[in-house]
Amino acid sequence: MNKQLVLEKLHGNLIVSCQALQGEPLHGSKIMGKMALAAQQGGASGIRANSVRDILEIRKRVDLPIIGIIKKNYKDSQIYITPTITEIKSLINSPAEIIAMDATMRKRPKNAQLPEMLELVKESGKLAMADISTYEEGVDAKKLGFDIVSTTLSGYTEQSTSSNAPNFELIRQLKNTLNIPIIAEGHIKTPQELIQTIKCGAYCAVIGSIITRPQVITKYFVTALKCLKR
Repeated sequence: MNKQLVLEKLHGNLIVSCQALQGEPLHGSKIMGKMALAAQQGGASGIRANSVRDILEIRKRVDLPIIGIIKKNYKDSQIYITPTITEIKSLINSPAEIIAMDATMRKRPKNAQLPEMLELVKESGKLAMADISTYEEGVDAKKLGFDIVSTTLSGYTEQSTSSNAPNFELIRQLKNTLNIPIIAEGHIKTPQELIQTIKCGAYCAVIGSIITRPQVITKYFVTALKCLKR
C-alpha cells in the first residue's frame, strides 16, 4: 500500500461514513455496500466503515480508500471505537487502508495500551488514525506516532465541550501545531460548515449521519418544523 497515494486521494475532499448499528433500519453489510457505492457516485473520495464484514462488502463495491473501525462496548470502559488489540488485529486483516481508534485520555478496556495497539498498525503497513476529543490528545497522538489525527470525538467526552457545531477552533489549533493531516469529523451538517473546516486547516473531512442515516436526517428537519410551531 502506498500511504502517500492514499493520503493524496483524500486531500481536500470528502469522506463519507457509512455505518448503521444493530437495531437501526439500514443495518446490514449489503446495505452499507450500496451506501458506499452511492457515496462514490456522488463524488466521495473515501469511506469510513464499521466492522470487517462491512469493510469487505464495501471493498467489493468501491475502490476508494477505507477508514476501518470496529465499534465494541466493554463493561470496564467508555471507549468503544476500536478499543483493544483484538479489534486492531481484525482490522489489520481487512482491506481497510487506514485503521482508526479512540486515542482519548480515557481508560481503555481490558487494560489495553494505546502505544502497543498503534505499534501493531504501524507494523502492518497501514495508516494509523487517532480519534481525539481535545487539543492535548491530538498532540499526544502525534508524539506517539499516529499518521493522522481526527476530531471525531470532540464533544463526546467529559474532557471536551459539547456542541452541535463542528469544532473549528480545535481544527485550527491542531493545524497550527501538528505537521500531520488533520481530519475534521463531527457535527458537519451543511456544505458551508464543510467548507469552513477546510478553511480552518482540515486536510479533509468526514460526514456521516447527515448523509447516511435517514432517521437522523428526518429528525433534523422535523425538529426545525417543531421550532417553527412554538
